[in-house]
Amino acid sequence: MTPIYEPQLQPVEIARLRPTQITVGYLEVEEKRREWRKHAKKNGGEFLGHHMVPTVIGPKGQPYLVDHHHLVCALHQENVEHVLTSTVFDLSHLGKDEFWSVMDHRHWMYPFDAKGVRQSHKDLPKTVADLLDDPYRSLAGALRRAGGYAKDATPYSEFMWADFLRFRIDAKLIEQDMGQALKAALKLSHGNAASFLPGWCGVSD
Repeated sequence: MTPIYEPQLQPVEIARLRPTQITVGYLEVEEKRREWRKHAKKNGGEFLGHHMVPTVIGPKGQPYLVDHHHLVCALHQENVEHVLTSTVFDLSHLGKDEFWSVMDHRHWMYPFDAKGVRQSHKDLPKTVADLLDDPYRSLAGALRRAGGYAKDATPYSEFMWADFLRFRIDAKLIEQDMGQALKAALKLSHGNAASFLPGWCGVSD
């Protein structure tokens, strides 16, 4: 079922938004920064109005990001101070332990580090400025834009692709030649080994 987001009329400071993942792909953040610059002077307000950020309200009324980490990180780096939010769920009445249990079971958190290893929710960064870079998440984003797989509603589908690529493409190749890494990823993405992944566009035998 698709959740119904309730838009909040008041903007929220980006500095107040708590991430629910540890990493982003910095190259994808750069792509979002370029997209923002195209709109900033001409129709920046309209752009932000069409990109409301989904949040879950936690204990003490703290808003937690549950999507659009790359966009919010990009806006922060572009010195944008506020974004419009939409509330997925209000869990402010829960205690901390129960809150994190619900977040985990509802797939509203992804506490995996840049090596794809699961960490505690206590290791989640406090602000988007503290999000770490995962080059494989950048590669997964580039792969989707290149048609390697289709956009999918599965939570954290890009991270699933990132982990698939993590075991098959050397990190040094991504660092030294993203173009060649993307070619290798495209070849892998259409094979049967990737058929279990969301948005797979290969051909079954």
